Amino acid sequence: MKRGKKAVIVSHCLLNANAKVRPLALYPGVLCAALDRFIQDGSGLIQLPCPETSYLGINRWGMCKAQYDHPNFRQHCRNILIPSIDQIEALSVSGCEISCMIGVDGSPNCGVNQIPSGLTGGVISSFGDVEPQLKEFQLIKGTGVFMEVFKKMLEERNISVPFKAVDEHHPENLIG
Repeated sequence: MKRGKKAVIVSHCLLNANAKVRPLALYPGVLCAALDRFIQDGSGLIQLPCPETSYLGINRWGMCKAQYDHPNFRQHCRNILIPSIDQIEALSVSGCEISCMIGVDGSPNCGVNQIPSGLTGGVISSFGDVEPQLKEFQLIKGTGVFMEVFKKMLEERNISVPFKAVDEHHPENLIG
């Protein structure tokens, strides 16, 4: 068998930018600059579901962590993560090394080191002029809701995975 026995967990939008809030995608599909090194070393990619798309749909507006941080959304995150956690546990038990989790800094859900803050209401609308909205937008230190739930679920199964993040403006550098 030629299995590499290595895998990397990635946030959904790193493999499918179409799931991002409409004006915020900085790449057309896959963020190759962040993932090519793992593909070249023979790692498999485990794509997590997108909690924002599955909860609010594709035509949603951008929001801050505070707007997602409520019990119903956290339960939604747990529910959609169960199949991924089961797969990660099975791979780990079978001897596969889970090298890291790659989140997306600046995301209210998949941010590992930085999350959006600063506005009441939506952060970025899906349509229209984005510039006036960005004047109020700021990144602060913190972890997104989905990543918090994911970390807790991994801990519940005694699975240890280092968390790293992509800055989409400099995807060749992983932070964390």
